[in-house]
Amino acid sequence: MNHLASQPYQFMGADSPIEEAQWVMVGLPYDGTCSYRPGTRFGPNAIREASWGLELYSPFLDKSLENIRYADWGDLELPFGNREAVLTRIRESAEDILKNQKHWIGLGGEHLVTLPVIEAYLKKYPDLCVVHFDAHADLREDYLGERFSHATVMRRIVDLIGPSRLLQIGIRSGPKSEFEWMNQNRTLLSAPSELKKRLDDWKDRPIFLTVDLDVLDPSIFPGTGTPEPGGMSFLDLQNWLSCLQQSHIVGFDALELSPHYDPSGVSNIVAAKVIRECLLLTL
Repeated sequence: MNHLASQPYQFMGADSPIEEAQWVMVGLPYDGTCSYRPGTRFGPNAIREASWGLELYSPFLDKSLENIRYADWGDLELPFGNREAVLTRIRESAEDILKNQKHWIGLGGEHLVTLPVIEAYLKKYPDLCVVHFDAHADLREDYLGERFSHATVMRRIVDLIGPSRLLQIGIRSGPKSEFEWMNQNRTLLSAPSELKKRLDDWKDRPIFLTVDLDVLDPSIFPGTGTPEPGGMSFLDLQNWLSCLQQSHIVGFDALELSPHYDPSGVSNIVAAKVIRECLLLTL
């Protein structure tokens, strides 16, 4: 395991040795394809610092991080201006973690960083399914002529897994063609009861959970590069996530925090709490 950058913080409670950890957090400070306001490269360490203001225990789930062995591997050292090298380095790191029988927690960073992780996961879990929380569908075939972008990441993932293994929640922005595609392929869900039913259909299949934090309303999460009014409250998101408690989650990420757009620091704490809740779903 290499390509690590120095960091001043680690995520709260992430004190298990890498060798003993079940889950490994990896910071992915990349925003090379951000199309509006950049800054997600600063997300991982902002999340780590904010996490120390939280408790290990979640009263919503009645579970504690004290019962999970997890480690913070630090940030990957990602080269500026070389998207291909960035994606390769992330994919190799995910492969390394999976080879060592551990599970991935990605701290973003922009949403494109999910693609190489899914590529790595499919080698170990060929029947992998994806649950996607986001304000945006990210289903464009290309964006400004680029096929690899945070605006196209779910299209590239669908190219790998097909639409029947994708569920999308919270989408409220995009061209008409994306909504037509989601409705035609039944990927877009509108109520937690729908998610429960679809998860029953998947039974014990492995699931990767990817959370673009702009799924939350900007009134509670302004620290993002592409804020979209009309989003979820934190309690709404918790209710959706609780549907996944009995699912076989094998990896997850939380992405698109740009901390400097929220001088209050509240967005950083929200992001850290989302990660806590997602990790507790695996108990």
